[in-house]
Amino acid sequence: MDKCDKIDVVLLACGSFNPITNMHLRLFELARDFLNGTGKYRVIKGIVSPVGDAYKKKGLIPAHHRVIMAELATKNSNWVEVDTWESLQKEWVETVKVLRHHQEKLEAGNCNHQQNSPVLERSGRKRKWTEQRQNSSQKKSLEPTPKGVPKVKLLCGADLLESFGVPNLWKSEDITQIVADYGLICITRAGSDAQKFIYESDVLWKHQNNIHLVNEWITNDISSTKIRRALRRGQSIRYLVPDLVQEYIEKHNLYSSESEDRNVGVVLAPLQRNTAEAKP
Repeated sequence: MDKCDKIDVVLLACGSFNPITNMHLRLFELARDFLNGTGKYRVIKGIVSPVGDAYKKKGLIPAHHRVIMAELATKNSNWVEVDTWESLQKEWVETVKVLRHHQEKLEAGNCNHQQNSPVLERSGRKRKWTEQRQNSSQKKSLEPTPKGVPKVKLLCGADLLESFGVPNLWKSEDITQIVADYGLICITRAGSDAQKFIYESDVLWKHQNNIHLVNEWITNDISSTKIRRALRRGQSIRYLVPDLVQEYIEKHNLYSSESEDRNVGVVLAPLQRNTAEAKP
């Protein structure tokens, strides 16, 4: 396929990033290699979007710390950056709305700024927390994606894909829109059977051509949960997270038994909202 015929893609990873780990960063690299290798796509940008505090997940530390750690982790990347829009919202925002937000930003940028090339370049400076706070309330009503505008796709692990099957965690219409209108790049890990999960879901099966499964052959079982556990026990996390992230965690003493008890007994925001809406 000719270079100009390739579809430009922006990879969006939503999650707690509590804290961000080297595995989170590897997801971006694996996904880019896979998509670029198909000859059909050209990945031009990656976005880390930490969830807001209203998500109410157990052990979730304040968003501003998670955002700063993510910015430190991506400091030396020339294509992955952090976006704070989702983290600044007072209420929890569904993933499909975060996807829509970023797609609309690309469309607006295409209309207002791009002239000859659809390729996006990463700004030399990251947006500051306060700058995005001022823009967080702006809403745009835009037409369907014009030709030449990069497509936002959701980057995730197999655990997110399989969470589609958890009752009331996702709205069925949101799942449909995510896989039909945006698409998934799912990095599988040892012990997961993402292909079987797709087979057992009529919606995922219908849109399987828009779900890209990427095998991680160099197995890596790093997780934020295990990082927090090691920190509570006074164990080293070096080489599991970027050095700057480790230094920030130690400087602010972020993870402890007390922090792990945050939101204990609180119902997760999507479960609370979707359960209430499902009642007659």
